[in-house]
Amino acid sequence: MPSDATLTREGADLRQAAPQRLLLIACGALAREVLALQRLHGWDHMDLVCLPAILHNTPQKITPEVTAKITENQGYYDRIFVLYADCGTGGLLQAECDRLGVTLLKGPHCYAFFEGVEAFAAREELTAFYLTDFLARQFDAFVWEPLGLDRHPQLLEMYFGHYDRLVYLAQTEDEALTAKARAAAARLGLRFERRVTGYGDLAVEMEREAGR
Repeated sequence: MPSDATLTREGADLRQAAPQRLLLIACGALAREVLALQRLHGWDHMDLVCLPAILHNTPQKITPEVTAKITENQGYYDRIFVLYADCGTGGLLQAECDRLGVTLLKGPHCYAFFEGVEAFAAREELTAFYLTDFLARQFDAFVWEPLGLDRHPQLLEMYFGHYDRLVYLAQTEDEALTAKARAAAARLGLRFERRVTGYGDLAVEMEREAGR
C-alpha cells in the first residue's frame, strides 16, 4: 500500500501543502500586537524577531539594522515580511526592502497603519500628537525623558506649543492604558482624544502575508 507521500492523482501530491515559513522582522513597539494576532489566528508558521523600539529616536539607524536582520536570515525562510512603515527613513527602508525582495508594511508610520493609511491621511491632523498602546505604556521612556522634559520642563512649550490635542489610537480596550494616555495629555497641556483603531492595517497585511 502506498504511503501518504506517494498518494497522487495525475502526478499531484494529495496532501495539503504546508504553509511557507515566514519570518517577521518587527519594530519592538509592535511585539504585543503581532504576537496577539499570531495567537488569534494560529499562525504558527511565522517566526518573529524584533528590533529595539528605541531605534525610532534615531531613524537613520533603522534601515541598516533591518537590512542586517534580513541578510542574516534570508537563507532560512521562504519569505520575510518587515513590520515597519517608513518610520522616518525617507524612503530608504522601502528601497532596501525592494532590493532584497522582501515586503514592507505600507504607510509613513504606525499611527497611519493602525488607523488605516488612507483614513489617517484624509484627516490631515497637523496639530495632533499621537500615542499608541505601546507609547501610552512607555510614555516616559520614549517621549518625556528622551526630549529632556524630566530635566528641562521649560522645553515643553518649544516641543508641544504647536499641538492642540493628544490623540490616543487605542489597539485594545484597556482602562489602565487609557488613564495613562489621558495623564500624558495633561502633562503636555493638550486636549485628550481617544480613538479605538484595533490592529488596523497591521492585521490586514499580516493576514494577506499569511495566506500567500
